[in-house]
Amino acid sequence: MSAEALVESSVFSPIAKKARHIGAFSEMLVSSLLSLIASLVLSAEAITLAANPNAVFSCDISAKISCSVVGASWQASLLGFPNAFLGLIAEPVVITIALASLAGVVFPRWFMNAAWVVYTAGLVFAYWLLYQAYFNIGALCPWCLLVTVTTTMVFASMTRVNIYRNTFGLSEGLHARLTRWLDAWLDQYIVVVIFVVIGAMIVVRYL
Repeated sequence: MSAEALVESSVFSPIAKKARHIGAFSEMLVSSLLSLIASLVLSAEAITLAANPNAVFSCDISAKISCSVVGASWQASLLGFPNAFLGLIAEPVVITIALASLAGVVFPRWFMNAAWVVYTAGLVFAYWLLYQAYFNIGALCPWCLLVTVTTTMVFASMTRVNIYRNTFGLSEGLHARLTRWLDAWLDQYIVVVIFVVIGAMIVVRYL
């Protein structure tokens, strides 16, 4: 079955185990669960900070590694409410997609493309917050960093599946080229490089 036919088939149609992309969806599930936990912690801390601006948290290790310093900044509530609330909304959706896909459900092309677009926006937002924390706020929030890492992994997994299934409607030649790169794990190497760069930046500035 071609990638296009697979995506256009009924979401309840049984598919081969290989076509389920168990590795990618398992990574997506674990990452989204960790991100949900981080969002819960950050949401609770935001509520605590609202009641007591002088509150101290277990992740307040120093002036440079401090959840409360980041949580008290305007960037932490960019839309008028704690950013962590967005995670409470988005991550359960990703968890549902991952679980259903592991069970063999194939979502329609439009749905996976919409999920990818929304999560791309979330990825950009996560890295914008990381930029703000690093260059403007001057403090690092460990839970926020976890969200950045897990958001990157979910995005990579979702992109991998969407390319394999060609939900983007790529030309045959481009799709074949990209799938060869995925078969060689090029996308995973890119993610590793990104994490190494982030780690190096943290060591240089905060440790």
